[in-house]
Amino acid sequence: MKVEGAGALVAGGASGLGEATARRLHADGADVVIADLNAEKGEALAAELGERARFLEANVTDADAVEAAVSAAAEADSGLRISVSCAGIGWAQRTTSKQGPHDLQIFRNVVEVNLIGTFNVLRLAATAMNENEADEEGERGVHVSTASIAAYDGQIGQVAYAASKGGIVGLTLPAARDLSSRGIRVLTIAPGLFDTPLLAALPEEQRQALGAGIPFPSRLGRPDEYADLVAQIVANPMLNGETIRLDGALRMPPK
Repeated sequence: MKVEGAGALVAGGASGLGEATARRLHADGADVVIADLNAEKGEALAAELGERARFLEANVTDADAVEAAVSAAAEADSGLRISVSCAGIGWAQRTTSKQGPHDLQIFRNVVEVNLIGTFNVLRLAATAMNENEADEEGERGVHVSTASIAAYDGQIGQVAYAASKGGIVGLTLPAARDLSSRGIRVLTIAPGLFDTPLLAALPEEQRQALGAGIPFPSRLGRPDEYADLVAQIVANPMLNGETIRLDGALRMPPK
């Protein structure tokens, strides 16, 4: 899939992994729509990128808002060809503790944003991609979801987060099979510990300690490395139906 001239949607594109992805796809020539709840950061990023960049405020769980973002990205000359879902939230709470059982509404909220929100982006983006003319490889589009190594190595207190990310991993192959006849690929990246705004709030000593625990390279991942993998996925038509761990060989301990 060629990036230059393609319409691209990056959900959760105002910061962190999404911001790096929006920057990379834009630099490679895509017309990028940044969809995010953070209007201040999203508008600032779109203004910085300039031509071929646009921001739309959107909650990934809101079908109408995501549909508007998809429609905007589909206005590109070649239509919406690339969608990347980076929006997500986290929560730490044990299944039960001295304070009582895990809050059920919080569990629902995490699954709603991370899993259902991801599927909402996928289903609407794929519907728009379905209308594209196929390229010389027969391809109409590619979608990349963001899971986490917590899907495999969920730690104590991560039941909600790990369940939501595990669901993303689980839907990747059947979605790719669903869409294969239309030439639409579906993949997922499962990042390890990355230097995102979530970890930026930690003391530097703690950040260094987290990085040191990664086998190699022994540091936190950089958002641009996630964006590099998105670009490589887009470029390689044989990549499909797979979840790729991007974690420096890290396997998380129980806590």
